[in-house]
Amino acid sequence: MLSADSLQKIDREVAKYPADQKQSAIMSALRIAQQEKGWLPNDVIAFVSEYLGMPAIAGLEVATFYNMYDLKPVGTHKLMICTNLPCALSGAGEAAEYLKEKLGIGFNETTADGKFTLKEGECMGACGDAPVILDNNHRMCSRMDRAKIDALLMELSK
Repeated sequence: MLSADSLQKIDREVAKYPADQKQSAIMSALRIAQQEKGWLPNDVIAFVSEYLGMPAIAGLEVATFYNMYDLKPVGTHKLMICTNLPCALSGAGEAAEYLKEKLGIGFNETTADGKFTLKEGECMGACGDAPVILDNNHRMCSRMDRAKIDALLMELSK
């Protein structure tokens, strides 16, 4: 279900916890699985859960609670923009509308070429750098005005 490389990465995460607490690695294990598969179908969530010795429903509960996990296929670049109040007060609403216009999609949609999925996010802990866009859950882009959005989209389109 997962590559030997991914299982080895999961095993490294499991090793961080006491032997009887391996289920504590569920968030990391789901992240690793998502990196390999691109998203988390139910059978992958079940596999990861069982690998950690926990019921599949427990893994699904984690995957559905946090917005970093994708339960449907997403584009090559999932762009998540924070629209909480501090970011909104710093221009996140305008940045989000500009992203929608540039990409030709709304929130929770993917461009026809499969390159971009746009998501609305909750607090990313970077209020002082607002508006912020998170690319694929790993790269945070700060103070995203129109020029920076254009540059980001151009870079990611290559």
